[in-house]
Amino acid sequence: MKPRVGIVGTGIYLPKQTMSAKEISERTKGVWTEEAVIAKLGIKQIYLPGEDDGTQEMGAKAALDCLENTKVDPKDIDVILCMGEEWKEYPLTTSALYIQDRIGAVNAWGIDVQNRCCTTVSALKMAQDMLIADDEINTIMVVGGYRNGDFVDFTDKNMSMMYNLSAGAGAVILQKNYGKNLLLGSHIIADGSLSRTAGVEIGGICHPITPDNYLEARKSLRLMDPVKMKDRLNEVSMPNWYKCIDESLRKAHLERKDITYLDILHIKRSGHKAMLADLNLTEEQTIYLEDYGHLGQVDQILSLHLALKSGQVKDGSVICMLAAGIGYVWAANIIKWG
Repeated sequence: MKPRVGIVGTGIYLPKQTMSAKEISERTKGVWTEEAVIAKLGIKQIYLPGEDDGTQEMGAKAALDCLENTKVDPKDIDVILCMGEEWKEYPLTTSALYIQDRIGAVNAWGIDVQNRCCTTVSALKMAQDMLIADDEINTIMVVGGYRNGDFVDFTDKNMSMMYNLSAGAGAVILQKNYGKNLLLGSHIIADGSLSRTAGVEIGGICHPITPDNYLEARKSLRLMDPVKMKDRLNEVSMPNWYKCIDESLRKAHLERKDITYLDILHIKRSGHKAMLADLNLTEEQTIYLEDYGHLGQVDQILSLHLALKSGQVKDGSVICMLAAGIGYVWAANIIKWG
């Protein structure tokens, strides 16, 4: 029998400052009304980073919260998989190692992994596989911060799908043979034909920052090929999501009817409701993150964290974590709680 991997607990960090739907509307110069931001985009507010809320530091704060909630000794952590974004305090520094030092996980090694908004779900699979394969790894923390909203130009009409980008961080600890809260199955699909249809356009090797474009570069998260991206996503996105769900259920020896909680990233309101309807779930069996916005790959940890507090996830719950990330990637995993 191969070892089984369970989730010990979660931690969250959210900044103090927020931006309301009204303020988002104002930043679009009235193209989006406050009512439409709430009703269609599904955003009541998003979180804005404060002066000390760098991606790495927010990740460290979420890690500390996770340690407090779980009572895990940081010295018992063997590996830190940092799923935090590449937009961070200092380029070419390793976020996992910053967090390792900040939390006193002196016996852990760490590495940054990146799959955009799919990174947490992908990293959970990586953590599970590492725990099963390596006899000397027993405890892994998946952790990271997110603040890609810094790059959003609210006057760019193509970017309405990213007006929800928020700031914050999350952490989750997994252990080998924990005996409960078991990660049972995961499935990931990628479509590299979309790898350069969206991203930060200015600041890399192809389009370096210059004295003439540095102000534009700060707001250059864009759909670089919006027609190709939207056409392709309309064709494959939902089928890929459902294939991820069904394959992860198959690996868990479960079916769609067994899902009791949908742990899904923030998407537009109509898409969220359609997903619930297709899976025969009620609004009480999920948390729509309209009061938080989209914290990228932190969403799944945040949703689980909130659902544990509200009692929507309890012993016997079957959780479907669902994510998608530009690039393009779709992912799901199944967790049996309790």
